[in-house]
Amino acid sequence: MPSPVLAALGALPVFFATAALIHRKLRQHAIAAALRIHSANGIAEECHVPIGGIEQWIGIRGDDRSNPVLLLVHGGPGASCSIFTPRIRTWEKHFTIVQWDQRGSGKTLGRTGKRATGILTLDRLTRDGIEVAEYVCRRLQVSKTILMGQSFGSMFALSMLKRRPDLFSAYVGTDQNIGMLRDRDEVLCATLERLRAAGLNRGVDALERIGSDPSRWTAHDYLAVAQWTMKSDPPTCRRIMKLLKDSVWYSPEYSLRDIWDFSRGMHFSLEQLLPDAVRFDAWQECARFDVPFFVFQGDSDVLTLPSLAEAYCNDVTAPVKGFALIRNAGHFAAFLQPEQFLKELLVRVRPLVTTPASVPAATHA
Repeated sequence: MPSPVLAALGALPVFFATAALIHRKLRQHAIAAALRIHSANGIAEECHVPIGGIEQWIGIRGDDRSNPVLLLVHGGPGASCSIFTPRIRTWEKHFTIVQWDQRGSGKTLGRTGKRATGILTLDRLTRDGIEVAEYVCRRLQVSKTILMGQSFGSMFALSMLKRRPDLFSAYVGTDQNIGMLRDRDEVLCATLERLRAAGLNRGVDALERIGSDPSRWTAHDYLAVAQWTMKSDPPTCRRIMKLLKDSVWYSPEYSLRDIWDFSRGMHFSLEQLLPDAVRFDAWQECARFDVPFFVFQGDSDVLTLPSLAEAYCNDVTAPVKGFALIRNAGHFAAFLQPEQFLKELLVRVRPLVTTPASVPAATHA
């Protein structure tokens, strides 16, 4: 006969798993209550829309449909930003926020599966993004949206802006990705220094083996570089990992299947998009735009360096432009410091899209 103690211990994993799921449900319920939009002119909807020949997920939320529309193009690749909706709830008082799960990611991948997704390229995502913007303008009966590109999404958001400036009233880049072609040796040396200072010798060995030439990287190498680069700044890394884990696990709109699709979408997208990503260079793509152009970058971002993002912004020609550091934020600056980021949106961007006759001179801070 098995020992009662051993039997009880054997039941512990089930008990803790059940407790975790119950706690998750309670947190999801509380977050969902905080996300409810009660205003008469508000909007909260999500659906799958035919985009680029497949059904792609789009969510639209805001307290007042008369507010400017902000289309958020997520990064990753393949990492939906809809998990951060609770973090940016206050934005919805001032903007109508549009989230889009790109081809090969999140709820779009969950609907289509890998086989129906087709080949992923930056050009394909650019064309999809333009279709999304056109759909949003029709759905909300507006002529333009603010385009916000985040991390990997900021690469092809620049292409969207270049091809169809008529669809956008302003551009906001965050975790702005200028590509992997410039200053790679210097970036690697700085990362190795931080890893050595933190005593992370395994990371030093890994990055020295992989090297600084992204054109030689496999998808596994890319992930290793990103992971060790984040770990080279331990305090910021801990904050980012908590942000991501809590946002995915407690999102009231995410089932366990959605979490699985979120995870597999990142791996699937990276494998297909890496060849395009390593060839991308923001300066070559475009440095002249016909709409106001802003970059709000985390001051301690080690993945998309603020120095390189600022250098690119300095070289951009636009009717109005501005650069701002989001203090005490690394990568995912908009979601680590949503109130600080919102202040930049309200002070720098919103006045330009609500009162276009009073466009100020170019600003840079």
